[in-house]
Amino acid sequence: MSKQVIVFTGGGTAGHVTPNIAIMKELDSEKWDIHYVGSHNGIEKELITKLNIPYHAISSGKLRRYVDMENVKDVFRVAKGVGDARRVLKKLKPSLVFSKGGFVTVPVVMAAKSLNIPVFIHESDLTPGLANKIAQKFATKIFTSFDEAANYFPKEKVQVVGSPIRKELFSGSAANGESWLRFYDKRPILTIMGGSLGARRINEIVRESLPELQKKFQIVHLCGKGNVDTSLEKESGYRQLEYVNEQLPDVLAATDYVITRGGSNAIFEFLALHKPMMIIPLSKAQSRGDQILNAQSFKKKGYCMVVEEEQLTKEVFLREVNELQQQASTMKRTMREATKTDAISILVNEIEKMS
Repeated sequence: MSKQVIVFTGGGTAGHVTPNIAIMKELDSEKWDIHYVGSHNGIEKELITKLNIPYHAISSGKLRRYVDMENVKDVFRVAKGVGDARRVLKKLKPSLVFSKGGFVTVPVVMAAKSLNIPVFIHESDLTPGLANKIAQKFATKIFTSFDEAANYFPKEKVQVVGSPIRKELFSGSAANGESWLRFYDKRPILTIMGGSLGARRINEIVRESLPELQKKFQIVHLCGKGNVDTSLEKESGYRQLEYVNEQLPDVLAATDYVITRGGSNAIFEFLALHKPMMIIPLSKAQSRGDQILNAQSFKKKGYCMVVEEEQLTKEVFLREVNELQQQASTMKRTMREATKTDAISILVNEIEKMS
């Protein structure tokens, strides 16, 4: 029996790639021949090629919401990308294209539609990004993480499923995490992460507050590539790391509290793991405001505390960390009572229907 081909696409940030990886790992490798279409130089190429999944690079422009001369060039880049994607898809003849968002996906879903190939898209954020706003016109089915996001898509196409959570995150060992981190006392562990690239303001405020934090916590500080402060490497109970990969399940198992950006994939993972969290979303000056809306939705449901970056001072930060400790028990109880939907199982089942 020959395998059926499925093509995944998504890129620009790790958040557009890791959910695809989570789904791909759950597909039956005896049944599905998995391929990935992404950009020539995006983070998706690095992440996917590590998995030995066939990777096909296409031309792609950047979708900007502002006037820029590069927009003119990008019209041609996207048009070339559609041609590149058509050639790839005509060769592979997939049963389905699964798109996670990011500007590289637009040529792929357009090419798939032109070849009558079904397209599934998944939107992580509370409001759709520009790529998925365009892609919805070409989609067969649309899946969302947030209930509220369903209102932005055609009712006949949309289904709320939650966020695809990497199953390996549930297999972590707290004891292994503490050993790897070299944390040996009974202070609770506070894990701070600013996204795949780090967050300058969060890094600054953590380091300013370090003497006070160390009195109460052991601290894991995921500060982003190139952001390690070597002058702090010998601080007791403080581990700063650019990022964590294989050890992440163990680190999170050992973690008592989380401070994070408002990226949808990350906060849904912490929700699934019942980790009390403080969200410091990217400001509107740095983004389209999606992280702010994600954070507000989680706060309304009782899953987190929220601090706007513009309000972030040492005094505010320390006060809110203390409040996070006070609210943690209630927060964890609310998280446990949240609807337990297994997005990956639902999505895999929907993919199987296309076989």
